[in-house]
Amino acid sequence: MMMMIEVILFGYFMTCVCANGVADLVLSCALVEEGVRLGAMGSGSLFTRTPATLVLRNVAVAPDESLETLTPFVPPSIPDPDAILFEAKVSSPDIPDADKLLHADCNEQEVMCEISRYSPRGSQESSEPAYFMVSIYVEGVDFSTALILQTLTLERDQSTLIQNKLSLPLSQSGTLLSEVIFLVFSPVKSLSALLGSDVLLNCGFKQQEIPLAEEVGIEWRLQHRGKGQKVLEMKTRLDDLEGVNTVVYAERRGSSMDAAQVAGEGNASVTLTKLKVMDEGTYICTVSVGLFHAQQVIKLHVTQPPRVSLSEERLVLKTSPQTLSCHCSKYYPLDAQMEWLSISPTDKEPTVFKDQGSLSSHRQHGDGSYSLSSHLTVPSNISPGTKITCKVSHPALDAPLSVSVLVESPEPDSYWWVLGFMIITILFFYQVMR
Repeated sequence: MMMMIEVILFGYFMTCVCANGVADLVLSCALVEEGVRLGAMGSGSLFTRTPATLVLRNVAVAPDESLETLTPFVPPSIPDPDAILFEAKVSSPDIPDADKLLHADCNEQEVMCEISRYSPRGSQESSEPAYFMVSIYVEGVDFSTALILQTLTLERDQSTLIQNKLSLPLSQSGTLLSEVIFLVFSPVKSLSALLGSDVLLNCGFKQQEIPLAEEVGIEWRLQHRGKGQKVLEMKTRLDDLEGVNTVVYAERRGSSMDAAQVAGEGNASVTLTKLKVMDEGTYICTVSVGLFHAQQVIKLHVTQPPRVSLSEERLVLKTSPQTLSCHCSKYYPLDAQMEWLSISPTDKEPTVFKDQGSLSSHRQHGDGSYSLSSHLTVPSNISPGTKITCKVSHPALDAPLSVSVLVESPEPDSYWWVLGFMIITILFFYQVMR
C-alpha cells in the first residue's frame, strides 16, 4: 500500500527578505507519516510526527507593506540530513492574498498547513522530480489555497546529502529545493445565502508562465449528509477565449460557469440560481491541468429569516382568558426559538411569562422552509397597559425579532352602549308581556 506523508502546521513564525516588494514566509510544521495499520481487520492508523519547516520564497506583498521589522530567514549553518526543510519559490505563480498569512501571527490567528506526497497521473512515487501537495488556510479568515510543489533537479556527487526520511537530495544549505507549479485557491471557505436567491461560489487557479497543459477540466461536486453528486463539469482550452470548443455538463439546473473567464483569468467560479434547501452542503471545486489537479472546499449554508406576526392587532380585556398566537413562518434552518415576555406600566424591565403556552408542530412547506406557532393564554386579571411581546431567535437573524401588542381596558362607551341596549330590550319584552 502506498505510504502517505502529511505535514500539519500547529504553530508558525514568519520572516522576511525585502526585495522589490516580495517576502519570505516561514511556516513551522510537523511531518506526519501514515502507514501502520492497527487491529486484526487493519482498521485505524498509527501516526508519527516529525518537526518540519516550509519556507515560501518571493511571496508578493502589497506596495504599502512595511518590511523593515521582519528579519531574514537564515538556513542552518551546518546542513542536517534529519531536518525536513522545504524551500519553495512562489514568484510565478503567485499566491493570491498572501498578505493575510503575513499578519496572521500578529492577529493571533492560527494558520493550518497540510503537506502530502503527491503523485501525478502515470508517475512513480520514487521517481524524480518529486511532488508535494500543500494545503494552507487561516482560522477565522477567508484564505485557503492548495499548492503543488515540484522539487528542483540537483546534480549529485559524493558530497550531496540525502534527506533521511524523504530520500531526496538536499541543497548545500540543507533544504529541499522546490517551486510552486500549480495552485487552486478560494477567497471564501464558508458563506450563507438566502433561499431562492442566486449565489457565486468562488474558485480560481494559477500555473507557471509556461502552462503545464493547454486543456483544463473543472468539476464542481456537492457533498451533503453522506451523499455526493456532480453539480457541473467543464472542459475547455486555455487558448479558447470564445468558448468554441468548450464542453459543459450541468447536472444541477441553473448552474453555470464563464468559459472565457476560465481561459483568460483562471476563474473557475460557479453560479447557482434560485437556491433550494437541497443546495446546502459542502462544495468541492476540482481543477485539473494536464497530469495535475487540486481542490478547494466551500461550505454553503442556505438560510431564510422568519416572518413573525401576532394573531391580534389589539388585545382588549375580557372577563375570561384569551388566546394570543404568535406565528413564525417560512424560515430555514429548523432552529427557531420563541419566547413570550411582558412588561406592565409599573415595571422597568420585561419579564418572561411563567407559562409559555403551547407550541404547534413544525410545518414544512414545498420549498423546504418551516413554520411554527406559539399559543399563549392571556389571563383576564392582567393589568391594562401591559405590553406582551413575542420574541423569535433564529440563525438567519442578526438579532432576535420581536412583535408586541398592548393590553387595553374595555372602552367605556362600549360598556354603556351595551348596558343601554339591554335595558331597552328588557323594557320592550315587559311591554309585550303585559
